[in-house]
Amino acid sequence: MKTSLYTLGLLFFIACSSSQNASKEIENTGDPTKYAATITAENLKTHLYIFASDEFEGRNTGEPGQKKAIKYLKDFYVSQQIISPLGGDDYYQEVPAEFLNKNAGGAVLKDSENVLAFIKGTEKPDEIVVISAHLDHEGIKDGKIYNGADDDGSGSMAILEIAEAFKAAVKDGNGPKRSILFLHVTGEEKGLLGSKYYTENPIFPLANTVCNLNIDMIGRVDKAHEKNPNYVYVIGADKLSTELQQVSDSVNTKYTNIHLDYKYNDEDDPNRFYYRSDHYNFAKHNIPVIFYFNGTHDDYHKPTDTPDKIEYDLLAKRTRLVFYTAWEVANRKTRLVVDKTPTK
Repeated sequence: MKTSLYTLGLLFFIACSSSQNASKEIENTGDPTKYAATITAENLKTHLYIFASDEFEGRNTGEPGQKKAIKYLKDFYVSQQIISPLGGDDYYQEVPAEFLNKNAGGAVLKDSENVLAFIKGTEKPDEIVVISAHLDHEGIKDGKIYNGADDDGSGSMAILEIAEAFKAAVKDGNGPKRSILFLHVTGEEKGLLGSKYYTENPIFPLANTVCNLNIDMIGRVDKAHEKNPNYVYVIGADKLSTELQQVSDSVNTKYTNIHLDYKYNDEDDPNRFYYRSDHYNFAKHNIPVIFYFNGTHDDYHKPTDTPDKIEYDLLAKRTRLVFYTAWEVANRKTRLVVDKTPTK
């Protein structure tokens, strides 16, 4: 990742109402718990120990390690028979150096790539749910490799597991009603550049994009939650769509029971995390977003952010939350309504 309360009675009423409404919105899509069960700590660990290994050299934008990272992502999608929306064997949206350097604040970068994979919706294929994470990190500095296991290897590998779960549903004849775009963006650490490029050069019209679920650091525990690690920070869910907030809460209550911490969702939060990851480039276009985040820790943006420090059971649980939320949004009878004015 780049360097609000009601009375108890009202909360209870809203939670019950939203849960009931959500259940009425979905029918005949199979049991999502069957597919969520394919998201495992073991699989995530296997992936992340490769993706955040020294071999990938910190995945710096445009550099050889980043090229290895995009190949790893592509090879996974090919192995799962999850297609590219670009057609054929092309899973890369090229992000030219000219664009990167124009927007990178003085950094000199080489050509880079976003990685895209796609599951077509069965009933509303033109409506797109985007699940995103950034594939890049800090590279090598002063001879030290910045592996970026949590930032954002955790989010990148979570997407692979979510994609595999949706593909399992497709094989059973329970594919999502809306299409799912799995979007791995480059250049986040340089200024949210890969997501900026995608939203300015979208593969699918932004008007057709239902929401963006963005995952950036979900493998660790911050100091505020050391005694209760069953949490995740949820940022942005209520900024543009009341329904998205309701879906997020009801899905969590029904399936995962994680403490959803809204601390950083406060408009007065001095960290301004809402503006510091790739979802913001979608929110700027009036697309509802959720940013999933574990908070910072002592290894944030340091070479010590390594895969041995990831809490894989917790990573799997948080990944399942994102999957369930995407499942709900993709299979609702009606598209999420944008009913709020963007914050300036």
